[in-house]
Amino acid sequence: MIDQGTVERIIELANNDIVDIVSEFVQLKRRGVNYLGRCPFHDEKTPSFTVSPSKGIFKCFGCGKGGNAVSFLMEHEHTSFVETIKYLGEKYHVHIEEEEMSPEMLQKKSERESLMVITEFAAKFFTDTLHNTDEGKSVGLGYLRQRGIRDDIITKFQLGYSPEKYNAFTTEALKKGYKLEYLQKAGLTTSGKSDTFRGRVIFPIHSLSGKVIAFGGRILKTTEGMKVGKYLNSPESELYHKSSELYGIYLAKNEIQKQDKCYLVEGYTDVIAMHQAGITNVVASSGTSLTTDQIKKISRFTKNITILYDGDNAGIKAALRGIDMILSEGMNVRVLLFPEGEDPDSFAKKMQADELKQYLNQHETSFVKFKASLGKEAENDPIKKASLIQDIVRSISLIPDSIIRSVFIQECSNVLDIKEDDIHSYVDNLLKKRLETEEARRRRERMARKNRPETNKPAQSSKNNIDYEEREMLKYLIKYGNEVLLVEEDDSGDDINVTVGEYIIRELKKDNITFSNPVHNRILELYEKAMKDENFSPQKFFRDNADIEIGTLASELMANEYELSAIHEKFGSVTPEIEILHRLVPKIVTELKFNKVKLILKELNEKVKAADENDDYETAYSLLQEIKKWENAKKIISKELGDRTIV
Repeated sequence: MIDQGTVERIIELANNDIVDIVSEFVQLKRRGVNYLGRCPFHDEKTPSFTVSPSKGIFKCFGCGKGGNAVSFLMEHEHTSFVETIKYLGEKYHVHIEEEEMSPEMLQKKSERESLMVITEFAAKFFTDTLHNTDEGKSVGLGYLRQRGIRDDIITKFQLGYSPEKYNAFTTEALKKGYKLEYLQKAGLTTSGKSDTFRGRVIFPIHSLSGKVIAFGGRILKTTEGMKVGKYLNSPESELYHKSSELYGIYLAKNEIQKQDKCYLVEGYTDVIAMHQAGITNVVASSGTSLTTDQIKKISRFTKNITILYDGDNAGIKAALRGIDMILSEGMNVRVLLFPEGEDPDSFAKKMQADELKQYLNQHETSFVKFKASLGKEAENDPIKKASLIQDIVRSISLIPDSIIRSVFIQECSNVLDIKEDDIHSYVDNLLKKRLETEEARRRRERMARKNRPETNKPAQSSKNNIDYEEREMLKYLIKYGNEVLLVEEDDSGDDINVTVGEYIIRELKKDNITFSNPVHNRILELYEKAMKDENFSPQKFFRDNADIEIGTLASELMANEYELSAIHEKFGSVTPEIEILHRLVPKIVTELKFNKVKLILKELNEKVKAADENDDYETAYSLLQEIKKWENAKKIISKELGDRTIV
C-alpha cells in the first residue's frame, strides 16, 4: 500500500500539470483558455477533445469521456491506479514507500498487471545478460557493435540478449516466483518451458508511456536445414496488440511534436540507426504491415508523415500501400526511397548527422511526384500514361479535405501535363461513386434492421432517472457548493447565507434520502464531512481525491459546463448556470425526491402483487397502508413541483 498523503500529493501535481501529461500522447493546440486536440479514445476527424489547465480536467465532447490526469493515463495506457501513481511519482520525483511485492502477492494481481511486471523483469534479465555475461558480451554485444551501434544507443533502447540455453530465462523467472502461466501468456516461454527468444538479440518494444510491453528478437546463429525466421516478435497479449504499436514511439513522440513531422521506417535497426545519426522523430511499423491504428497513433502528434523505405520492389510496394492509407486518414504524406541496395540503417551510417538531415529534406517528395517517377516508361505509351494518371488521381480522391485535394490536383496537372478540369471531373466521379456505395450499404443495413423481428426499446427506468438526477445534484455540489443559494433568518431574526452545498445536504437529510449509486453516496458522505472546513474547495477536493472513481466522476461533472441538462431545457434557456442556481438546485432536489418516491411505490406494489398471489392478506394489507403514506408524500412533492405530474 502507498501512503494516502503521498497519493493525494501526486494526484494534485499531475492535475496541475495535466496539459503536459496529455501532450505526451495527444497533439494539443491552445484555444482560448483551454487546449484542443483529436480524442485518443475514439476515431474523429474534427478535434473535440478539450483539456482545461485551470480545472485540471479533460473532456471529449465527441465520445463523452472525461476525467483528470490520473484517469486519463489509466484509460490511455490501460494501467492500474497503483501503476499510474508509481509512474507519476517517478515523473515528479516523489519518493514512494511501499511493501515489496512477494511472488504470492503477484499471483493476486490482475493478468495485465502480472504481464507488465513479467515483461519488465524480462527486459532487465536480457539487458543484464547482454552486458554482464560472457556469452552476452561475446555474442550479443559483439553483434551489435559489429553493426556499428554505439554503447549509448544500446543503453537508450534497452537492447538485450537471450542466452542460447533452452530454458535459461524461464528457470530464472520461475526461481524468482513468476508463474509459468503468465510467462507463456507474455510469449516469453513456450508450452514446453523453453525460452522463446533463446539465442537472439532482444529489442524491447515500449508503450507510449515507456513501459516494456513486448519484444522483438533477431537470431544470430542458425543450424543447417533449420527453418527459423530472422526476426521473432511477441504474440498478441493483454499488453501487446501489434497492429496498434509502433517501435520507437516512446523515444520519438516529443521530437515528432517539436518537428511536426514523423519519419516512418520498416525495422528496428532502421529506427536505431536514425537515432544514432541524430534523427529522433522516427518510428517503425515492425512486425506488421502499416495499419490504420498505427497511423492514428502518429496523428496524435503530427499530421505529417515521410515514408523512408528501401528502394527495392518490396519497399516500393509497401510505400504505395502506405500512401493511400495515410491519405485516407487525413494526413499529409511524403516519400523518400533510398538508392538501390540501401535501407535507412545502411544509408544513415554513411553520413554525418547534418548531411543526413540535408539529404532527407532535399530528396523527400510528394506522393504525386513519387508515383509519377515510377511510371517514367509510360511517357511514350498513352495507355500506360492514362493508367498512371488514374492511379495518382485515385490517391488524390482519398484526401478528405477539399482544399488540399485541389492543391494536389494542380500539382498532378503540372507534373503530368493534363488539364485540371479533367482531373477535377475524374475526382468528382470517384467521390460520387464512393458516396453511392456508402449510401447503398446504409440502405441495406436499414432494410436488414427493418426486416428483423420488432423489438421495443425499453423506456428509461426510474432507477436511470434517479442515477441521472444524482449526478446532476453532485455536479452542483462540486461546481457551486460554496456559492450562496439563498438568505434565511435564524432564530434571532438575523440573516444567514445558505450555500448550495448546505442546502442540498440539509434537504436530503431532512427526508432521510441517500443515493442509490455507491460512488455517488461516497461523494455525498465526504462532502458533508469536508464542508465543515472553512478552506474547503469542492472542485479541488474531489478532483484530486485518492479514490480514483470519485476523482474521475468529479472531473467529468466539472467538464459538463456546456452540456444542457433536461432541467435547462425545461427553463428553455441557456442562461449560465451560476445565475439561476436559485431555481435549478431546488428543482433538482425536489425531482430526485419525487422519483425516489415513485421507485418506492413501484417496489411496494410489486410486493403487494406477490403477497396476493400467496394469499398473504395480512402482509398485503400492511403494504397497502404504507403505499397510502407514500402516495400522500408524492402529492406533496408534486405540489412543490408546481402541481405538475412528471413522467
